[in-house]
Amino acid sequence: MRRIKTIGWILSSLLLAFTTRALEPLLLEAEAFDDIGGWVNDPQFMDQMGSPFLLAHGLGNPVEDAVTKIEFPEAGTYHLWVRTRDWVGPWKTPDTPATKRAHGNPGRFQVLIDGKALPATFGNEGADWHWQKGGQIDIRRKQTLVALHDLTGFEGRCDAILFSSDAKYIPPNNAPAPWRRKLKNIPEEPEPAGNYELVVVGGGMAGTCAAVSGARHGLKVALIQDRPVLGGNNSSEVRVWLQGAKRGPYAKNIGNVLREFEQRKTAHYGEGNQAELYEDEKKLSVVRAEKNIAFYPSHRVNAADTKDGRIVAVIAENIETGRRLRFTGANFADCTGDGCVGHLAGADYEMTIEEGHMGRCNLWHTKDMGKPVEFPRCPWALDLTEKPFPGRAKSRGGSENHHSTLKSLGGWYWESGFYHDPFDKSEYIRDWNFRAMYGAWDCLKNVDKVYPTRNLAWAAYISGKRESRRLLGDLILNKEDVTKPIEYDDGFAPTGWKIDLHLPHPSYVKGFEGDAFISKAHFTGSRNPYYIPYRCLYSRNVSNLFMAGRCASVTHEALGTVRVMRTGALMGEVVGMAASLCTQHQVDPRGVYEKHLPELKQLCGVGGQSQAEDAAGAIQILPAGKGYRVAGSSDQYKVIELPPVLKALPSVVIPRGDWKRVAPGYRFAISAPAVVYIAVHNRGHYAPPKGWKKTDMMLKWYNCTDSVYVKSFEAGIAEIPGHNGRDGANYGVPHTAFIEGVNVDVTGVEK
Repeated sequence: MRRIKTIGWILSSLLLAFTTRALEPLLLEAEAFDDIGGWVNDPQFMDQMGSPFLLAHGLGNPVEDAVTKIEFPEAGTYHLWVRTRDWVGPWKTPDTPATKRAHGNPGRFQVLIDGKALPATFGNEGADWHWQKGGQIDIRRKQTLVALHDLTGFEGRCDAILFSSDAKYIPPNNAPAPWRRKLKNIPEEPEPAGNYELVVVGGGMAGTCAAVSGARHGLKVALIQDRPVLGGNNSSEVRVWLQGAKRGPYAKNIGNVLREFEQRKTAHYGEGNQAELYEDEKKLSVVRAEKNIAFYPSHRVNAADTKDGRIVAVIAENIETGRRLRFTGANFADCTGDGCVGHLAGADYEMTIEEGHMGRCNLWHTKDMGKPVEFPRCPWALDLTEKPFPGRAKSRGGSENHHSTLKSLGGWYWESGFYHDPFDKSEYIRDWNFRAMYGAWDCLKNVDKVYPTRNLAWAAYISGKRESRRLLGDLILNKEDVTKPIEYDDGFAPTGWKIDLHLPHPSYVKGFEGDAFISKAHFTGSRNPYYIPYRCLYSRNVSNLFMAGRCASVTHEALGTVRVMRTGALMGEVVGMAASLCTQHQVDPRGVYEKHLPELKQLCGVGGQSQAEDAAGAIQILPAGKGYRVAGSSDQYKVIELPPVLKALPSVVIPRGDWKRVAPGYRFAISAPAVVYIAVHNRGHYAPPKGWKKTDMMLKWYNCTDSVYVKSFEAGIAEIPGHNGRDGANYGVPHTAFIEGVNVDVTGVEK
């Protein structure tokens, strides 16, 4: 009888074990839903919180449901868990100052099972990512529809849903990657994705140009990008216009790739800054047309294999499926902007935090809806009732760039994170930008009662970053290098931007100390163009690692001139060329500098002219109808109204230079007698020297109206005067010259 009982106990145990295995917890990753509806896939913080997640980015309007079909092992009773958080929870602690405190729960949502909402509401508790209990549910069909139903449109977020038949099962709060992979039946070992001569990580302008440059120089290239689009900050997701030099006359072959990605039209602020201006498809088509490029969009590199100070491979995870791929290669290029590959590989780097570093933006704008539109109160946002901010008529003390107009809302200076770790506090910083935006719009609509027919139209949920890790190379470019300037024999990638560092704007800090959300640009004059040394583009301690973009080897101060995207793109072009020499001569990046620098110069198109001579002659000749007031600059200097007479003429422009110094004059050769017109910035009551006659024509750009003067020249040299007119500390813009009737040969800026 005892034997029969024992056998029965064993059979019961085996049956229980079998049942437990069959009903192992079922993990449903939100980013892998069949249809994410109006939610968006947000992978920016997966290195910190473990996974991409879905974000209900509705700007106050509940988004369409995300829906997927799930196959249960069997019908029965399950216990539901949802990994989520109350995203304003960090500002509800007892020590949160009143000016920063949040009230309420903006990001609430429900889970629907076969169209029926569960009683629980999610996203309304817990400041950190955690598993929130959803209660017990009865599943009657193995195939079931699961949906995320947004309730607010105010940034609710869901990482995953878990179903367990075991009432005592509690999922691990940090949801570790091996645990996720096991439940999703993803192999622990990543799949091989091939071996490459150059693996480029990061598909911003720097990475895209590095990949194309390398491919066109014969390399087998992998380009890995963690978003579905290319361009990084210059994509429709972030919408920052290109800045910096377009090319460098000293290195004549640098800029050829970038030229293919230049946008036909740009817009700086407000509702004119539309997605189509960023021509995402053009960037994608150029890359896909390169037969030497294997392109992997929507893959985030989050691991690296190293050996003896070299990278052997990087591992990338698909941000939708979780599938992992392993890329081996001879050389790697970190173009992530954040130095992610370098960090994973143990590269030396620096990061400025305590002293204050440049932050990140989430640009936004509004739209006139043609009828009255209400906007709900947002007690969880920043309370700006008694606070000034750009775009508010009550603002006081703003700089000349912070006007009280609609275009002042959501511009580049809506920036935060200056004193926070850009990785550990990454989601905090982005969400603070959200709180500032929603607080400002709530204040305008419901306190000031202005803009009754306008509503929020667009806001970037992917942050536009300016500064984080800076990987260290054999040379660390510093402020003195670019201001003296110091000329290096391996300087190839041209800058086109003064040292421009952002810090909190003092007019808007009060009450938000440590968390300011409006910045002020601090400029220091530097040579334009200045040529960034090649030694800044490879790691000093990881022997086969290149870097290009804002994670290049520079100091915090020097980053202010190299960080803009055209400059990063040109760095990428140099990296692609240098990588081809690495393969050709079987050397590491350092070996190119030590043994093959003349060949790199030849690839870059460096001629007999020196960098200093080129910097002095950084003049652009623009074809007829192209109206710009400054060479290699932003559309802030694009001519809005060009008189018909001038519209038919080619023009000559030079860089802006230091605003606090007299704008330089310049000269160019003309092959025959010619009539030359100049547009004169009406600043400081300046008038050109004798010989220049004022016309009745006017030229408009930005918010300025210029007078037009004319003078006739004989064949030889045309001399264009400098501009010494000044308003406050700032001098006028250099003159744009329009030439009638002859070819122009640029010979240099007058010193």
